[in-house]
Amino acid sequence: MRFVLIVAGGSGKRLWPLSRQGMPKQLLKVVGGKSLLRLAYERVEGLVPAENILVCTGRDYAQTVAADLPELPAENILGEPEGRDSLNAVAWPAAMLAARDPQAVVAVVTADQIMSPVEAFQDALREGFAVAEEGPDTLVTFGVVPTSPHTGYGYLHRGETLAAHPDVCTVRAFREKPDRDVAEHYLASGEYWWNSGMFVWRAATLLRQLEVLQPETYAAVTRLAAEPERLGEIYPGLQKISVDYAVMEPVSQGQGTARVVAVRLPITWHDVGGFTALAEHLPQDDRGNVTQGVSVLVDAHDNLVINQSEDGRLVAVVGLSGMVIVQTPQITLVCPSSEAERVKELVAQVTDQLGTTYA
Repeated sequence: MRFVLIVAGGSGKRLWPLSRQGMPKQLLKVVGGKSLLRLAYERVEGLVPAENILVCTGRDYAQTVAADLPELPAENILGEPEGRDSLNAVAWPAAMLAARDPQAVVAVVTADQIMSPVEAFQDALREGFAVAEEGPDTLVTFGVVPTSPHTGYGYLHRGETLAAHPDVCTVRAFREKPDRDVAEHYLASGEYWWNSGMFVWRAATLLRQLEVLQPETYAAVTRLAAEPERLGEIYPGLQKISVDYAVMEPVSQGQGTARVVAVRLPITWHDVGGFTALAEHLPQDDRGNVTQGVSVLVDAHDNLVINQSEDGRLVAVVGLSGMVIVQTPQITLVCPSSEAERVKELVAQVTDQLGTTYA
């Protein structure tokens, strides 16, 4: 049977103070009145029944997720007691699904990107399902066709094309985020795709690779599938490591018992990691200003102004350009757009100086 797992962990500190400990970025309703999680759900809607869609998120967010996705059965919302990186966010659900259905095939999708067109994304997922079903020794990932020498994404080095699937190829290697010169080489060569961080595999196939490459994690998630009541005891002790480092890269290098292939994903793909990326997906006025909430701007252009105050406070701006201004009931953030990627650094300083009250 086919399943979809939406991975919706992480705190999204680069969108602070919109994103806080109790409200991670994937639950913020800032894109067309919908959360990134809701958009992720709608991208896979219809591919599998709602009862076959699961969400792995933080335990503290489970109720908010349930409210945002009322279509899902309560047991399909898997709450991590604490974040232990992407390997455990996919391995624990895989073990649970393998126990439920030994033939389970799972698509793992992310909840912090915006993608279009949805039809192309769904076609690629169907292709991924088919490849994983045909090859019980296959781990499938997805490569986004690059449109620029982007230095913020990892890359996949493509190998030979599969005879039966012209849009699928083997993966020679996973490459870390490159510098500009290397990224330009990747783009010019035509041999590289952006690494989407999404997958399809038989749950049993992933578990077999874990047994070989990460035996302690394999033993732990297998115990969790048999004894789910021990989640709070076992999960925090899992090794904190990404699925790429733990499984996908070693398998692509011949260290496992499977192979890695990539499905071509011909979509527009944006990682909504910070305010600059967020602004690209919100309506602008004729001066390039993006505004949400009550605000007045005079002689201002190319600003992002978000006002989420609950007591009627106004954000008034005059003579500014290229700024990010965010007002919430508890915090006001002001910074140049060019420095917006440093918000994560700012959050660390806030926490060091003031504790977790404002984190």
